[in-house]
Amino acid sequence: MLQISSKVLIPENEIEISAIRSQGAGGQNVNKVSTAIHLRFDIKASSLPEYYKESLLNLKDKRITTDGVIIIKSQEHRSQLQNREEALKRLEELIKSVTLVKLKRKLSIPTCSSQLKRLERKKRRAQVKANRGNVTFE
Repeated sequence: MLQISSKVLIPENEIEISAIRSQGAGGQNVNKVSTAIHLRFDIKASSLPEYYKESLLNLKDKRITTDGVIIIKSQEHRSQLQNREEALKRLEELIKSVTLVKLKRKLSIPTCSSQLKRLERKKRRAQVKANRGNVTFE
């Protein structure tokens, strides 16, 4: 069981995990043992609440196919168990990222003193740049 929140759980039978041969370093082990993990999770067929499903399907993420299947490949570690845990952790983070409600930024008005300080800095800077001009001797 993958626990997303206190009320939302994903049963193991909804997550399809298969071991594949890993790419990259690993010596002779890379040619013999399937250590990489390929995780597939069908959003539409899952037992997630509708809010989660809609949010995940609307998410612009390259790991989510047009059919609504999340595909995660993990091959960072040399052991299959560690890669499996990493893939499950990534799935959990992806699903949890949808539940976060982003608060709108409250616009703030600059104070009168901060506006005056900004204008004073601009005047000083303009004077410094004006003094860099050509010097005329009369």
